[in-house]
Amino acid sequence: MKLLFINACVRDESRTRILADKLLLKINEAYDEICLKDIQFPVVDEGFLHERDRLAYGNEFDNPMFKLANQFADAEEIVIAAPYWDLSFPAALKQYLEQVNVVGITFKYTEEGVPVGLCKAKRLWVVSTAGGFYAPEEYGFGYIKALAESYYGIKDVRHIKALGLDIVGADVEKILTDAENEIMDMDI
Repeated sequence: MKLLFINACVRDESRTRILADKLLLKINEAYDEICLKDIQFPVVDEGFLHERDRLAYGNEFDNPMFKLANQFADAEEIVIAAPYWDLSFPAALKQYLEQVNVVGITFKYTEEGVPVGLCKAKRLWVVSTAGGFYAPEEYGFGYIKALAESYYGIKDVRHIKALGLDIVGADVEKILTDAENEIMDMDI
């Protein structure tokens, strides 16, 4: 199985990464990791879009510009580790999604303009942690789930989360252990 791990964690002691590592251990497959903090994403401006469109219309999908999109589309399962910051996931994950959202690679449009997914993945996991309890589903996970289901054709989208980690008096170890136990009890 081609497992793709998209790592949007930046801290060395990332709580999100700890949970993602537990999930990867549970899945028990070799994986390719994309560490987003190590990528210098191009600015998506008019020039970038013009070049991307030119290459896509010419079916030049083997161009290096599409490396991330091709890797994403070819993955059979995807794990995204993204902490919940400032009411969403890290900006680098949005930049990454801008690179993989390519007509002709990750999705296509019908004549009626309806997106049809072209990705091979049957399942996508989003692992996240948050200091509070404020709606990570709507502002982080929900966005990724909508893209996966509506554009990429990935219908099995799951969210693993540990919330309330920075609330005064929170038992951080118990919250993380409960999330880890949930992962270990899952049928994969």
